[in-house]
Formats: sequence, structure tokens, C-alpha cells
Amino acid sequence: MVDSTARDMWERFEPVHDLVYFAPEALRAAEGLGMRGYWMGYFALRAAPLGPVGPSVVTSAFSVFHPSRVARALPDAWKYAAPAEVLAARREAMDAAMTRLFGAEAARSAEFAEAADLAWEAAASADTTGRVLAAANQALERPGRATARLWQAVTTLREHRGDGHVAVLVSLGIGPVEAMVLKAAAGESDGAFLRETRKWEPADWAAAEAALRERGFLAADGSLTRAGAEGRALVERRTDEAAARPWRGLGAERTARLARLLEPLTRAVGESGLLPPGNPVGLSPRTSAER
Repeated sequence: MVDSTARDMWERFEPVHDLVYFAPEALRAAEGLGMRGYWMGYFALRAAPLGPVGPSVVTSAFSVFHPSRVARALPDAWKYAAPAEVLAARREAMDAAMTRLFGAEAARSAEFAEAADLAWEAAASADTTGRVLAAANQALERPGRATARLWQAVTTLREHRGDGHVAVLVSLGIGPVEAMVLKAAAGESDGAFLRETRKWEPADWAAAEAALRERGFLAADGSLTRAGAEGRALVERRTDEAAARPWRGLGAERTARLARLLEPLTRAVGESGLLPPGNPVGLSPRTSAER
């Protein structure tokens, strides 16, 4: 039987991490820094742990964005705010967003602090070899406030999983657009939403579909073939395996405890309506308000 711990934990902490993209406090923080538009703020807030890097590094690390999407934001973002300023602003924004969304009393509770400490321990045990985004986030100073500490910990864990996912795709010869086509064909995300927000042209999407049909992964109607479904399952299985070490380090009992502590937070994000339709990260319905 495949151990589902890594995937189950990801589905609990991913919505909490995603507040940095969709919470109004994060958007206001980016505006306050002088960022020009949503995407400059997105790339600055996410890439800041890497330092004042240029578009080629971020295009490589983030994987799924067209280079022109990144180049419109970086390195110009660093003219408005240095990475250290961006990191401070995102920490304050996440503290404010989590306090508002989860409630001040909950954010100051012993249970919240326990969740933050457990998540921090798991993130600290993550192997960041070959995982640039995870390593950069893991190296950041431990925040004193439980809200900021929890958010930073789950962000390290999220980037750790994402770095591993990209490595799996590369090892299997699946390119960025092909990966998104497979995700959409599997019914996990909306293809048009992925293509448009990642700034790929229809021709790029069509070329990826053609490559997947040639590989036997995609049927003429755009659905997954049996080989495609198996290939997609292999990607997810290997991603889960690559993301398992933090949970082995934390141990089954404390991992289960963290899962219980994260459950109401995940539900609150799902019920908030902040996460956009189109499900860009492919979360299962149980992480929505129905959970």
C-alpha cells in the first residue's frame, strides 16, 4: 500500500501557504512596496528568499511560467524593494492575514503555537539537496510569532514538495506545458486558466498536446489514455515519495497531531472564498469548504 501521508499533509498545508497569493493583506503589502501589478508582487514575494535574482533563475525554479511573464516582473521588482524588505513585508502580511482569517484568539492559542512548532520541526528536517526554493526558505530566520512561524514552515514544506515535483517531471522528460496539459486532462485544474495565467500561447499548448499524443498519453479528444493516466499517477507517486522525509522525521504520531491542528485552518481558507476557481495547484475537493 502506498503511504499517503505526504499527500495528505500537502493538502492540509497548501491552502495556508496560498494566502500569500490571494489574501488582501499580501496584495496590499506588494502595493505598499511599490510593485507594479499583481504579477510583479507575486514573483517578488515568492522569489525574495533567493535574493535579487533575475528572470532566468526564477523561470527555472518556478518551472511553469513563460519566460516573458517572469521577465516583465524581474529584476525590476528589486528596484522598488530589496529582497530583505520584501521578506519583512510578506511576514507581516501573513501574520495579519492569518490573525484575521483564523481569529486573534485562535492565533494566540497554545494549539496554534504547537502547530507552528511541529511544522517548523518538519520543515527543518527536509532534505534540500537540489531543492533551491526549499533551501532558500529553510535558511530564513525562525519567526517569533506563531502565525509567521507556521506560515514560513508550511512554505518551506510546500517549496520542498514543489522542487521535488519539478525534479520528477524533468527525470521523466515532461516539460512545463506538458505537465499542465496532463494536470488539466486529469481533471485536477482548468486548462485555460493555467495557460492564460502562466502566459503560454495557444500554439505552445497545442504543441504540448501534440507531444503527449505522440507519446501515447493523450487521446484525440484531449482525455488521458491509459498510458497517460499511468504516467500521471507515476509523477504524483514519485512526488509524494520525494516529499516524505519531513514526515518520517517528525514521526507518525506527531504528524497526525499536526494534521489535526491544521484541519480547521485548511477549512477556514476553503470557506473564505480566497482561492480562485480553476484550482491551479490541483487540490482535491476535500480541501474546499466541503471538507
